[in-house]
Amino acid sequence: MNHALDRRALLRATAALGAAGAVSAALGACSGPPSTTGGGGGYGSGGGEELTAVIGYGNDQSWDPTQTASAFTMAANHHLYEGLLDTDPLTRAPYPALATAVPPDQNATRWRFTLRDDATWHDGEPVTADDVLFTFDRILDAEANPLARSFFVSWLKEVRRTGERDVELDLHFPFPDAASRLTLAKIMPRHVFGRPGGWDEAGAGLAVGSGPYRQASHQPKTNTTFAAYNGYNGPRPATFARMNWLSIVDAAPRVAKISGSGADAQIAENIPYANAEQLRGDGLTVEGGAGMNHVFLMFNTANPPFDDVRVRQALFHAVDTGQMIDVGLRGHGRAATSFLNEENPAHTEASTVYTHDPDRARALLRAAGVTDLRVNLMAVNVSWLVDCLPTIKESWDAIGVPTTLEPQETSALFTKMDQNQDYQVVAAVANPNQFGLDPDLILRYNYTPGGGWMTYTRWDESDDARALFALMDEATREPDPARKLALTHRSLDVIAEQAVLYPLLHNELLTAWNPRALTGVRAQPYPGISVLQARPYTS
Repeated sequence: MNHALDRRALLRATAALGAAGAVSAALGACSGPPSTTGGGGGYGSGGGEELTAVIGYGNDQSWDPTQTASAFTMAANHHLYEGLLDTDPLTRAPYPALATAVPPDQNATRWRFTLRDDATWHDGEPVTADDVLFTFDRILDAEANPLARSFFVSWLKEVRRTGERDVELDLHFPFPDAASRLTLAKIMPRHVFGRPGGWDEAGAGLAVGSGPYRQASHQPKTNTTFAAYNGYNGPRPATFARMNWLSIVDAAPRVAKISGSGADAQIAENIPYANAEQLRGDGLTVEGGAGMNHVFLMFNTANPPFDDVRVRQALFHAVDTGQMIDVGLRGHGRAATSFLNEENPAHTEASTVYTHDPDRARALLRAAGVTDLRVNLMAVNVSWLVDCLPTIKESWDAIGVPTTLEPQETSALFTKMDQNQDYQVVAAVANPNQFGLDPDLILRYNYTPGGGWMTYTRWDESDDARALFALMDEATREPDPARKLALTHRSLDVIAEQAVLYPLLHNELLTAWNPRALTGVRAQPYPGISVLQARPYTS
């Protein structure tokens, strides 16, 4: 497996960064195998209707659960696959999924799991302990280096088969956060993805899981359909016979699908702030949540003068984040005071906070000896970020740094970065809360030695980076909660000071749904939807 190409496929697949990517029609058109029962399969007693949902991100990116950061795909995979444990989409409290119980002692270094009786894959084959081993072998594979590896390798030592339906996980040290982290290890069938080319098929769109819904069809760039899997016997049965998830990146047609008397969809996420009151006036429920969603700047530190921390700090101090929030986000945001959002329990104000200070920005550039800097700012074309880009340009122009904006589709942007190492600065959006809430996980999503993001910044071989990674490892291993938090805060200070990949602001995400069609919906503070606990409304 080509490690570098796998990393590039991952980052082009990051729907938290944007929307459209290119997947060949031949590969992208593949879909999950038909249900062994044919038709739409069975569904829970509360279901039977079709749900149409609108997702504001692309569905043509990686579908490999060990690799993807795609908002569309991650949301879909929670309905298609199961972990040993899964988590509530809001509280992240773990519950048994493929396993029969949550380990009673989460400070233990050996966790034992038994798979539930008669769990089957969507092709009817039984789920076995060998499938669990196959999945974790992939996750911990240093050569493949999938995205999920960074969430497990620091604490997970070994996974063993102890019976046909029994496995043991050995941990390097006590790590209670492992319980919620296990939802990121979606167990996959060895007989499907272990065959030659299986992982390529997974990335291109093939999905075969053990969850309540199976993938019925997959049309990259337009939609993915789901059917209830009547062989499912787990804790979250399907409540809809069929689902059709539409991928609509542009804001106006996304809103049109859920608004007015001719609305085709019952739920839509990534609602533009400007349309919230209109939709409420149409009788829809519009709710949001403040989480880790953010716009960040990422610098290529191998391209001078961005190797100088003073230049990076100057450009952060120059940005009028207040104007970005007022104009671009209609007030639905907050200037970053740390890498973590203020709602995160581990948040603390960093030792370096980038207030809007043009004079300080100019002074930092002078101190760095930079007098004629011109910036080409590449960016993903997420609609709300595009609304914010003019403020960044105006801010940098105002301190004597003429700036050209280059928003584009995510796949195009990362293809350019792969092909040309001379890029300067990238503006993009992300939300590590897709993976979880604990700070260790959030930091490792971006700041992992040899990981995709650090490779793009070309910073992770520096002395400052090595010191940060050592500090993060110390925090991961620390058993005392107070000392762990103190170490985490020190890591946050380093990340803020270095400003290699750092947020400008954190913003709220909005979801709208028809309360006359759906009940049990909860808006997520991160991209995507979960309807595992939703059902058709009945009067």
